[in-house]
Amino acid sequence: MFLTPAARIATYREQGVWGDLTIDDLTQRNRREVPGRLALADPPNRVLLDGCAPRRLTWDEAGEAVDRLASAFLGLGLAKDDIVCIQSPNTVDAVLTFLACARIGLICCPVVMQYRAHELGYILDLVKPAAVVTPARFSNFDHGRMMLALTAGSPTKVLVLGGDVPEGAVDLDAARAAADPAVAAAAHVADPPQAGEVATICWTSGTEARPKGVPRDHNHWIVNAQVIVAASGLLDGETLLNPFPLVNIGSIGGLVMPWLWRRGTLVLHHPFDLGVFLGQIAAERVNYTIAPPAILTAILKTPALKAAADLSSVRAIGSGSAPLSPWMIEGFLTEYGIQICNYFGSNEGASLYSSPAETSDPDSRAHFFPRFGADGIDWDSPAAQMIRTRLVDLAGDSDITEPGKAGELRIDGAMVFSGYFRSPALNAAAFDERGYFRTGDLFEIAGEGPLSRYYRFVGRCKEIIIRGGMNISPAEIDDLLAAHPDLRESAVVGVPDEALGERVCLAACPIEGRDVDLPAVCNWLRAKGLATFKLPERMVVVDALPRSAMNKVLRNDLRAQVLAALDHDEFGSNRSKFIKRDRF
Repeated sequence: MFLTPAARIATYREQGVWGDLTIDDLTQRNRREVPGRLALADPPNRVLLDGCAPRRLTWDEAGEAVDRLASAFLGLGLAKDDIVCIQSPNTVDAVLTFLACARIGLICCPVVMQYRAHELGYILDLVKPAAVVTPARFSNFDHGRMMLALTAGSPTKVLVLGGDVPEGAVDLDAARAAADPAVAAAAHVADPPQAGEVATICWTSGTEARPKGVPRDHNHWIVNAQVIVAASGLLDGETLLNPFPLVNIGSIGGLVMPWLWRRGTLVLHHPFDLGVFLGQIAAERVNYTIAPPAILTAILKTPALKAAADLSSVRAIGSGSAPLSPWMIEGFLTEYGIQICNYFGSNEGASLYSSPAETSDPDSRAHFFPRFGADGIDWDSPAAQMIRTRLVDLAGDSDITEPGKAGELRIDGAMVFSGYFRSPALNAAAFDERGYFRTGDLFEIAGEGPLSRYYRFVGRCKEIIIRGGMNISPAEIDDLLAAHPDLRESAVVGVPDEALGERVCLAACPIEGRDVDLPAVCNWLRAKGLATFKLPERMVVVDALPRSAMNKVLRNDLRAQVLAALDHDEFGSNRSKFIKRDRF
């Protein structure tokens, strides 16, 4: 049955899933209970990012900094429910801005640093923010002047952090230095944010269309924290390393909210640099972090990194955004005694995970997710109490209940958003007639008996390769290739074929000094048990895979790159790299 936003609030409050807690309640609790504990630590290279010296703040200092920044916002004319767009590197100031917005009921709208006028112009026109927060310059690009140009003629204020403030913008450093922290505290008392009010508008990656705004309220983020704490086994006061910018659920839900919930220490990292990342783990004695599968695989495959890395403080690592390799999960457990948690999620609130509590077997944890919220399936997990899931046959729109048949995962519950921002047409297509969100991800019931309690990820609906009427999941092949000894990274895409519709093409990034031969790769995949019709029939050697800000492979971009290479080399010297197997 479809639930309206009001009915959802009433239902989840009655069930005890949603309550009265807000993001700021957690900030103020930590400030009272652990004032002297280190709360935030900047990237050690911050001066190279925006010219500012790295900062380290205790919870008491962070709380005062939040009040001072929130008071500055109020002094500049911002008011509760105003939208503040934030384009910031992953620094202490990004976290403080997020918390300051939550303190006084501003809606935080973060965007990635890579966005330029094309993406930002669309977003700013849609949300019409009261203010934009940005550094003047970052990575040799003039963000301040770009924002001034994009907001010209509008009432939007451009607030600049870090100095070098262009004419027409506001010096936010000076404004917060002069602000009285008591102003924010008084405003909070007079009109406190409510748990059911929107806290953030995050943005989808925009790889298939324009970026889509995803509003999430305090309730969403609170239950998100509870679920990740349970999945990761996060302990009170642990140190977390956040390598992702505060722009989406991976960073905010995966690290910032659990950090708040567990009164811990959050160490920030930007831009991603594996050497610096490993150095921070050792220096800060990090207990938990999140890293994409490609990064974790690189650590295991690089002898120099393995020899130099001190991971003795790390208890667990979360990973996701792409299929995990059993080889990688087992490698971290064997080499370092570190448990890898497998996460599947989206900004919209789709959330599954597979942790040691659900399955100790590396192969199962890499491939299977408990069927949280499925009819007749019980799990002792917070997620199982907060969501409902179903698999739907794409052809007939009926529920799938038997193993081995792929269907779209649809999800509803306390973590799922209510709809895209100001996008009624998108929302009409995003939810089915029963109110479930259409994730666009293909799963299947893993098997008979005990395996029927699990889903297995198959791939994205739009990424499936259809070769001669047979469906091939790129994710399945990528998963196997992650363990190939000669490949630093790789991915497969479908390329057009007149006879079969599509064929599988491998985009290969060899380890330096290794020569990768497609027939040898295919023999290696055969030995792993891959069906013959799924074997790659083309290969393109690339320097690196195109990735999003969250390190996801941009498969559409990769496909374009592969097609260009195939076209260029059709009669060129690299023809030996492409083979054809019409007999498959």
